Amino acid sequence: MRLTRRGRIVLIAFVSLLTLVFLWYGTRSAVTASTGVPDRAGLPWVTVQKGDTLWKIATAISEGNDPGPMVRQIMTLNGLPDPLIRPGTKLYLPTGQAG
Repeated sequence: MRLTRRGRIVLIAFVSLLTLVFLWYGTRSAVTASTGVPDRAGLPWVTVQKGDTLWKIATAISEGNDPGPMVRQIMTLNGLPDPLIRPGTKLYLPTGQAG
């Protein structure tokens, strides 16, 4: 089969467009499939008050242990990208922790 110059350009454009659509779809499905936030049904929670920090909340519920791991657990459980929290935010606590 012999293609003209215009036919080759059309074929290359079609294959490129098809590739871009598959790449876009692949990135969209990967993001929605892996949100990384665990199921929080039935977990205790607290409402952040003015002046609260994750460290302060973790210290209150860590029963005298190092609050660092508790801060990381709270961040993971709530899908927080950083430890900054705002008043009025509902934060879920790890299982077995009093709110």
